[in-house]
Amino acid sequence: MGRVWGLLLLCSGIVAAAPAAAQILPQASLPTLSAASAPATGKSHHDTIETAGQIVAIALPVVAGGISAWKDDWTGVGQLVLSTGATVGTAFLLKHVVHEQRPDHSDDQSFPSDTAALAYAPADYLWRRYGWQYGVPAYAAASFVGYSRVESKQHHWWDVAASGVMAFGYNWLITSRYQPWRGNLRTGLLATPDGAYVSARYEF
Repeated sequence: MGRVWGLLLLCSGIVAAAPAAAQILPQASLPTLSAASAPATGKSHHDTIETAGQIVAIALPVVAGGISAWKDDWTGVGQLVLSTGATVGTAFLLKHVVHEQRPDHSDDQSFPSDTAALAYAPADYLWRRYGWQYGVPAYAAASFVGYSRVESKQHHWWDVAASGVMAFGYNWLITSRYQPWRGNLRTGLLATPDGAYVSARYEF
């Protein structure tokens, strides 16, 4: 039953993330094979990297939540929501206080990166909750998000690093190691000429 709920949560998360992904997808049409489009610019490359990073950042908490639900780990789901919300919320507040210029000079909300915060928080959650087997691929995906933010000139490297440190700190405070349920209740019934006896034994 838990796996059914996990799949439902994962699907609902993807549906919920779809409008956000649609907002960040570039509006430009795909390049054609015409001669006019031959001289490709670096801008299109940066846009592609940035868009891919944003999609991965949206997908990471959805996937992390789906893994926890698949395991019937609702305590973990709560910890994921708290740690990710705290990390992204802190990043959002700080960028409206620090007012650091972005590398492309588009605005003054470079520090820290809330997109990287959205990626690193579930990555660190998966590592701390379930171990390196889940954490390594999640951190690889989060590192790509961080790379995409720097490559697209939306953030400096220290903006991304600060988000990673915040994600580590909040997960250290909030997330605990997953302990699967291993209890086993054994019962028995013994009938004798003098009566019936019921026994119960709980094994951890």
